[in-house]
Amino acid sequence: MFELDEEQQAARTWFESLRTRICAAFEAIEHDAGSDARFDYVAWDREDHNGAAEGGGGGVRAVMKGRVFEKVGVNVSTVHGAFSPDFARTIHGAESDPNFFATGISLVAHMANPHVPAVHMNTRFLVTTKRWFGGGADLNPPIPDDRDTADFHAALKAACDAHDPEHYPRFKAWADDYFYIPHRKVHRGVGGIFYDHLEGDFAANFAFTRAVGEAFLDIFPKIVRRRMNDHATEADRARMLAWRGRYAEFNLVYDRGTLFGLKTGGNVDAILMSLPPVATWE
Repeated sequence: MFELDEEQQAARTWFESLRTRICAAFEAIEHDAGSDARFDYVAWDREDHNGAAEGGGGGVRAVMKGRVFEKVGVNVSTVHGAFSPDFARTIHGAESDPNFFATGISLVAHMANPHVPAVHMNTRFLVTTKRWFGGGADLNPPIPDDRDTADFHAALKAACDAHDPEHYPRFKAWADDYFYIPHRKVHRGVGGIFYDHLEGDFAANFAFTRAVGEAFLDIFPKIVRRRMNDHATEADRARMLAWRGRYAEFNLVYDRGTLFGLKTGGNVDAILMSLPPVATWE
């Protein structure tokens, strides 16, 4: 049986606890909006890259569809095994040894009101021949609002600045570069932060990753609450559905997390929970 070491267990416990608190905060918003929507939790087991149900570990897919959150998924997973030979060559530290461990949380929320921004947040801990954290968060409004954008970035900047003054400018630029749709020549949203291969000092990097999660949990529910009752027109709804099409294109064509999940025997429904419930293409 695979046994987690102290660092692996600490990361797993944190991601699961963050999931629990985020889901509670989102359910509280639905309750305050007069909705009885709650998260449905579905456990899954990992298959290895050959399709055998012995790959190691699994996760829990949590999805809620309500009055405020048209569709939100908050997934956690803890998996281990071996990458396929071709995929191992693309993963940091797996070039000479395909064995890996990964644990993390992944969240995507698509909102019912076009004036409430969609959002993505993901943090993870990976072990190959190296150990590192990665993740980030980015805001994806169909109809951008300067105050929402400023507050979201300010929260992430504060989390970064408390650990390293170089983090925010570096990780913001990384997000701007990563969350870009080349074939459309547009960014997916208004940015945030993105980081990867943060290795070396486990305690410091884990503390920073926790700070990112806490910053998200603090700021995003506040943005939702102040915007969820804004008046929206049919034109606003149409604009949101067209924007969602761009979001889907990015996640299916360019997103590393989608590819990682599919290449490592993840649950397909959990991996594709990032896709919007309804979208349009003109």
